[in-house]
Amino acid sequence: MNGDGTPGSLGEPEIREQPDGKMPCLYISTNVCLDGVDTEPIFVQATKAVSSIIGRPENFVMVIMKGSLAISFGGNKDPAVYAEIVAMGGITREVKRQLISTLGSILHDNLSVPPARFFLKVFDTTAHRSYSKL
Repeated sequence: MNGDGTPGSLGEPEIREQPDGKMPCLYISTNVCLDGVDTEPIFVQATKAVSSIIGRPENFVMVIMKGSLAISFGGNKDPAVYAEIVAMGGITREVKRQLISTLGSILHDNLSVPPARFFLKVFDTTAHRSYSKL
């Protein structure tokens, strides 16, 4: 930092915070084998969906996908998806509904997972946050 507290010539990295603190990450876990599956459309569509629904630029959205996991849903191992979305703010009841509907459609279209076999956990990291005065 320079003497005035700004990043400067001492080689210290500049830390940039998001303007409103909403950086969503979508974790997709499925029992569908992804070997040979073109997953690029899922990444592209899910990124666009999360971006537009939560209201963040696409470059702030992270999508992680794992396949071939041992998942039983409803007592059987038919194709299913468990997903979590973690965001720092921007989550409302309507946003949750839109995420479930849109992501369920994307997974149905690309992995043939019926929407009824898709479970989405939505977690807002700013909910119930206590702020420290440090």
